Amino acid sequence: MLRITKKKKEGTELPVKQQAVVLPLHTGNRSLEFLVELIKKIRPDNPRNIEEAELKFKAVLYQVGQERTSLFSLRKALLSQFVKTNIVTALTESGIVSSRGFVQELQSKLKHKILPALQSPDNFLYVINKIFYKKSDHIWVEGIDHELWKQFFEMLGIQINLTEPALIKQLQQSLQLLSYRITTLGLEKEMTHRYDNFEDAIYPFLEQNRLVNEYLLAYESGKDAQTQRILLGNATEALHNCNQSIQWIRDQRKTYGTSLAQTYILTRLQQQINRLFIIIDVLDSDNALNTERFANYFKTVVHNENRKNSVREFLSENTGYLAYQIAEHGGRTGERYISTTRREFWKMFWSAAGGGVIISFIGVVKNLLGKMKLAPFWQGFLYSTNYSLGFILIQDTGSTLATKQPAYTANNVASSFDVEKIGEQPDLRNLAITVARVSRTQLASFAGNLAVVFPLTYILAFLFFEITGTKIVGGNTPEQFNAAHKLLTDQQPFHSLALLYACFTGFFLFASGLIAGYVENYVVYGKIGDRLRSLSSFKNTFSEKRRYKIIHYIENNLGALIGNIALGFFLGMAGFFGKTFGLPFDIRHITISAANTAIGLFGMDNAISAKELWYTIAGVFSIGFLNFAVSFSLAFIVAVKSRGIHLKEYPEFLGILWRYIKKFPRDFIKAPAVRTASQLK
Repeated sequence: MLRITKKKKEGTELPVKQQAVVLPLHTGNRSLEFLVELIKKIRPDNPRNIEEAELKFKAVLYQVGQERTSLFSLRKALLSQFVKTNIVTALTESGIVSSRGFVQELQSKLKHKILPALQSPDNFLYVINKIFYKKSDHIWVEGIDHELWKQFFEMLGIQINLTEPALIKQLQQSLQLLSYRITTLGLEKEMTHRYDNFEDAIYPFLEQNRLVNEYLLAYESGKDAQTQRILLGNATEALHNCNQSIQWIRDQRKTYGTSLAQTYILTRLQQQINRLFIIIDVLDSDNALNTERFANYFKTVVHNENRKNSVREFLSENTGYLAYQIAEHGGRTGERYISTTRREFWKMFWSAAGGGVIISFIGVVKNLLGKMKLAPFWQGFLYSTNYSLGFILIQDTGSTLATKQPAYTANNVASSFDVEKIGEQPDLRNLAITVARVSRTQLASFAGNLAVVFPLTYILAFLFFEITGTKIVGGNTPEQFNAAHKLLTDQQPFHSLALLYACFTGFFLFASGLIAGYVENYVVYGKIGDRLRSLSSFKNTFSEKRRYKIIHYIENNLGALIGNIALGFFLGMAGFFGKTFGLPFDIRHITISAANTAIGLFGMDNAISAKELWYTIAGVFSIGFLNFAVSFSLAFIVAVKSRGIHLKEYPEFLGILWRYIKKFPRDFIKAPAVRTASQLK
């Protein structure tokens, strides 16, 4: 026999705690078909039409609430499936990240995507897959107002009476299994190494397991329900302590960094603890089920079963784990790329002007290297070396390359979503102010770069001609003239694939920022500086002063150094890969494009119409816009993913930003004397 709590008909309220009635177990052979038909009545024609789904769902709720026979049939059908199937897998595996490695899990998903795994009819997940058989069902299930699902489960009054041995055994088996898994993960090195006292680190994870086993022993020995309830209550308290340990470790990642393994363990632990809360909530026999938590679990299981073989979602989740590892440290550099005051604005402009000087020489050297008759690989290698050395020089001189900003500043923008306490809403007005700061700082860096690159590169091309008697590109023959003209047409949107290549470059800018953040995090988490200080061979090779300089450089600049080298090789080797595989694959970077335009214009002896010149300049600016838009968008996505933020939850932000633009448009171009969130109301 099972017992379910019964809804009292008092107005329209659906209380969580309800009195229980005993129902017979016999539900007939059509309980599964009944549930399938019920969900069909709710399922919208278009899974993204949430309004239609909610309308149908409300109609079902009304019918079930008004007709006792419908409610009775629904309860019997659900209880029948709980009893006839094995729910252990659904409780301990579904919606919890796998313990298998990345490669193994990916292989499994690829294999099962072609030929899905066979599920036994006595598995509760088989029931879920039969009821929610469309792979898009999770969209409308998750889209329906959460309160409606709570109302649905409260109306059903699902509360298990501990008189069905088979079901109790499955719940207790799930409880014990998850408890041991939590203990095992809690003892991992990634969980304990930040604690000064090992016992403090492992205590809550061991304690919850001790209390769970004590409860199971009390149940087996027939102790009274009150004793069992107290033990489960104490286990719940221990799980809350486990959550506090997890949060403390997460808070440390800003200072000490993190690893992919640690992030993976924390995610899995959190999911298992949340699942244990549900199981304990059912087993505690207090006739009160936390419908909030149960509704979340229900949606998680449906989503997981619909998307369990999705390679795209699997890769997205792992990107999220990686984002935890790099976003915070990638964003530390971004702080210096956001100007708050007018003084900082002009400081950024002059810093970018310094970067423009270096870029001019990079552009000249790149075109000179292009005159060498080399195999495509070695030519690409020389291009890469030229770019890398130039970018490193920009970094070490404190200059700025405009397009490197977005990959770093995106995390600072996303940090505006951070709140001090759980449940608080982020200050979207401050976010709008941060966007304005990024906008004008980016404008200052673009202006600083371009104000120098075009005229200086033109002057360098002129000086090279005066000294050598040869143009960098161009000459008297038609072939030489066409080569110079090609430097201009390569920047023109409708005469080349410049805009597509600009998007590729935006991705490379983002990827180099990602790599820089990864390395910065590794330097911190791996304690590279401390390890070098204790390395005997390092001590014996260098003087104390030299050792200090090397360690200081590694701790503060290694991420940027590796990121610059990566960006240089991304840009330099792109053309090689395009030629090798016969693909339209190359790069267009706004500053390099500006330098090429200047060199091409001089090589043609300025023999170009004003219309084409302006068309080329417009192409250069378009390239810059796409460099910025792609790199910032990708970096911002990674940053918000690392915080578990869903932007669709903040639709009002665009309205706030638009009102800010209309009210204070100059803020996006020039720094105001002062701007506060209260002024945007």
